[in-house]
Amino acid sequence: MSSPAAELRATPLSHLHVAAGARMVPFAGYTMPVQYADGVLKEHLWTRENAGLFDVSHMGQARLGGADVLAAFERATPSDFRGLKPGRQRYSLLLDETGGVVDDLMAARPKGWPDEALFVVVNGACKETDYPWLAERLGPAVAIERLEDRALLALQGPKAVEALAAHVPAVRDMAFMDARALDGFGTDLIVSRSGYTGEDGFEISVPAEAAPGVWSTLLADARVRPIGLGARDSLRLEAGLPLYGHDLDETVSPVEAGLAFAISKRRRAAGDFPGAARILAELARGPARVRVGLKVLEGAPAREGAGVADASGAVIGAVTSGGFSPTLRAGVALGFVPPTHATPGTRLNVIVRGKPQAAEVSDLPFVPHAYIRNP
Repeated sequence: MSSPAAELRATPLSHLHVAAGARMVPFAGYTMPVQYADGVLKEHLWTRENAGLFDVSHMGQARLGGADVLAAFERATPSDFRGLKPGRQRYSLLLDETGGVVDDLMAARPKGWPDEALFVVVNGACKETDYPWLAERLGPAVAIERLEDRALLALQGPKAVEALAAHVPAVRDMAFMDARALDGFGTDLIVSRSGYTGEDGFEISVPAEAAPGVWSTLLADARVRPIGLGARDSLRLEAGLPLYGHDLDETVSPVEAGLAFAISKRRRAAGDFPGAARILAELARGPARVRVGLKVLEGAPAREGAGVADASGAVIGAVTSGGFSPTLRAGVALGFVPPTHATPGTRLNVIVRGKPQAAEVSDLPFVPHAYIRNP
């Protein structure tokens, strides 16, 4: 009988992580690097100041094509994809009929692709259910081609653009959420100026057989170091970005999660998206709970599952993800509380190991985003 470890999948870069001395852990059905020799703290700060290279090949990549694919994709999301211009990417959500979040995703119309095609990236832990779920809702006219033969790299940080432009000069002209099909490193790439760290940077889809060469070439640049999942999580937490399965799931609506921006003006007016009845009511009257940022003012960082209490000691919410912020040198967390307790500056307590610790509702993001937008 095989062990669970033996059943884990390996990305096209796994052998390079092992050779580099990475500590490998199970994640989303894969064996993935959680950190390298420098450790999470140094990897986090390196990415904030230089350029960090992440293997995110566990994510689910797919090409969607067929007649009216843009309109069809709207049947599963609340966003305006018919209005998405070629060369642009959009963050969106898969919603069920109750308005709960099935997954969050990126969908792009890469410049250089046919007009009626979408490049979609979903979370690795959800991809085996997401694509069958989508196929059922989009119908037989939409072809979903899962790109299992491609790796995905994320190059993040203030020096990412120059490190990548040394090999793919066209990326200098890209702005946040631009997406292009490009040639570089002797192969075909799908590049978006985006990521999940709050820093400027790129996600680079590359054929699996070419991925080790691209990875090694980028790491030959003194500005670039490999970064593991540990720092990826602390970076996205500082950026105030939700993580599916923790801050988002089928019980959470976009309004509760602070993601109402993903519901386009046209879709709100039409009310033609899954879960519209609940979501429009929440937009009109307010939700029962909202996602907030919390700075821990004393004691240890609050982790997922920690209670959040008001000044009287009554538990009013819960932490959904949390940890130590290397940039702020303090504990930070995301969680849900009633709107009456969600104003920045509100003093609350987080319950850590059964004891209350002072915390304060914070504006999000904890660390300002550094995205390069069009003027």
